Amino acid sequence: MITFLSGGTGTPKLLRGMRELLDEREIAVVVNTAEDMWLSGNHLSPDVDTVMYLFADLLDTNKWWGIRDDTYITHDLLARLGIDEFIAVGDQDRAVHVARGEMLRGGMSLTEATGALCRRLNIRATVLPMTDSEVTTYVRTDRGEMHFQEYWVKHRGDVAIEGVVRRFDELPVATDEVLAAIEASDAVVVGPSNPVTSISPILECAGVREALREKRVIAVSPFIGDTPVSGPAAALMRAFGKEPSSAGTCDLYEDFIDVFIQDVRDPAGIEHALRLDTLMVNRGKSLDLAKTILTLIYRC
Repeated sequence: MITFLSGGTGTPKLLRGMRELLDEREIAVVVNTAEDMWLSGNHLSPDVDTVMYLFADLLDTNKWWGIRDDTYITHDLLARLGIDEFIAVGDQDRAVHVARGEMLRGGMSLTEATGALCRRLNIRATVLPMTDSEVTTYVRTDRGEMHFQEYWVKHRGDVAIEGVVRRFDELPVATDEVLAAIEASDAVVVGPSNPVTSISPILECAGVREALREKRVIAVSPFIGDTPVSGPAAALMRAFGKEPSSAGTCDLYEDFIDVFIQDVRDPAGIEHALRLDTLMVNRGKSLDLAKTILTLIYRC
């Protein structure tokens, strides 16, 4: 089995290739939940949903979020009724949020609710929230702190940020399921998701870094030079006190990684890094990178 640490865009592109090469029952994905929020009484877990929809063959891979060919009738009517949802939630997507919200209100943990949704969507891979504790990423701005979703979706990242803050009532702890998946893995792959808002929240869950130090870990950089492949990673890395680059990413992971992969186009090479084409612009590119990573894992 291989376990992946994932956010909502970069790593799912790699998983797109991996699921063609592996029995999906041999794939576990530990997913960031620090971007979760309640909206109109329903529970959004955007990174978890992206991974679930990928394995359920529902994902809109043009946007890398939401359900393919979804409609927005409910969202549009809510807007007419004066309910300002700054996130456009599709009707089928909303049904998943409603179901998860009901499960959580009924006493299920997020791990249990995710497992139930995966079973009902006939997903064979193991999709695991990083923790059952509530933890949320906020950014500090001159307007005060704002939820990451507000910063990235409502303001499209067009707000100067001065820092990144994780808010929680109790220190987030990795679930037993997460630690068991890591322990049972032949290797762990840290995908090319945002190092600050997608991967670091997973690493900050008690028990994760210690577990990773006992495994073979391969990490893929989300940067080419000082530019992220997608998303606001550069601004967030600077606000996080790290260089926005592959080198800054490698520095965040240095205590547990065995192999670091950076793009062939990256002008600043890292000593001992493996240079590959990490720009997964289509299925074929995802498949090529996945094949190489599997070779690294199983060649010994």
